Amino acid sequence: MGLPISVALRGRHAGDRRGHDAWSAVVAELREVDRVFSTYRADSVVSRLDRGEMTPAAAPPEVREVLAIAERARVESGGAFDVRRRGDDRVVRLDPSGVVKGWAVQRAAAHLAALRETDYCLGGGGDVVARVVDPQAPAWQIGVEDPREPRRLVARVPLRDGAVATSAETHRGPHVVDARTGRRPTGLASVTVVAPDLTWADIDATAAFAMGTDGLAWLESRPGRSGLVVLDDGTPRVLGQPARCLPSASSTPSAGMPFMSGPTIGS
Repeated sequence: MGLPISVALRGRHAGDRRGHDAWSAVVAELREVDRVFSTYRADSVVSRLDRGEMTPAAAPPEVREVLAIAERARVESGGAFDVRRRGDDRVVRLDPSGVVKGWAVQRAAAHLAALRETDYCLGGGGDVVARVVDPQAPAWQIGVEDPREPRRLVARVPLRDGAVATSAETHRGPHVVDARTGRRPTGLASVTVVAPDLTWADIDATAAFAMGTDGLAWLESRPGRSGLVVLDDGTPRVLGQPARCLPSASSTPSAGMPFMSGPTIGS
């Protein structure tokens, strides 16, 4: 997937053997996800499905789970989010990457959640899932980049238990389209979503960004979501619970995020 992975641990098992073992388990699980789901590997299950060499019913349970989530996302987004797309050659391709990234990181976080009295913040490709065990301990501070000037922050999100995901073209260039039209979105520079888990935070950020300005009303209708949308002209719009997405005076996107750099999965 070419996905950079990072982690921060705080508390009882930060830096000890159990903490390192949990991190190793996270990396191993994500490498296995890459082996199964990568669209760049000819021998992956997803590639075999795409070529018609395997039916969904014959796929492993985790693949069927991801495809079921993808179908739910397609329905709930009115078709704007779809893992099956028609390419320039008019051939429909299967690419569940828009589901797999958040789903995989959320699932791998279970290894960190099993650590007693230890807070964690696990990042995958710029999106994060985090937990704070002690109610008296400070929340993780998640920075939201300015899509027009990534060295600056437009907001920070205090996160105690949940996930934050952002969809934008800042680092990867044009890669999101409205699956209903095949066109790039207009009107939005970035969409950041705060949700209980990273699977749906990532899906909803992508779907809302794909919809363009119509994504604002759609995102506000989503239960349990909040976040920040930056319009093309730089105007920020806070959605949902304003206290969960706060203006930032910091100019450094990593402020408050003491990540320990990790490997790139699929590299």
